[in-house]
Amino acid sequence: MLFEMTIQIRVPEFEKGLSWYQLLLGKEPDFIPHDGFAEWEIVPGSWVQLGEGEPAKGSGPLRFGVNDIDSVRERLVKELNITDFEIFSREEVPVKWGTFSDPWGNLVGFFEYLDKTEETERIKTILVK
Repeated sequence: MLFEMTIQIRVPEFEKGLSWYQLLLGKEPDFIPHDGFAEWEIVPGSWVQLGEGEPAKGSGPLRFGVNDIDSVRERLVKELNITDFEIFSREEVPVKWGTFSDPWGNLVGFFEYLDKTEETERIKTILVK
């Protein structure tokens, strides 16, 4: 039975990466088990790990669901000087999304449900279990 997941992102400059990802995620890490490693629990049982090392080539993007992608984009442009964060949508896709690179080449992004009723139901399903 699967019950949790982790996703690891690596950066060669750990302290700079830690500061950058704290701003991106809007909070301090939930767990720092040892030097060169930090973890954030995004939703119950879903962790993002930041490790010191070379980024994995060709992986990602890692995208996070948000309520308002436009305000997230605005904040990240201001706080992290993100310049390549364009928001996309397609008629047949139920979300709008955007992806950009962190300073080390990892692909990161966000998405927002267009149907707010569906978004509310997904949040209930994820957070109530």
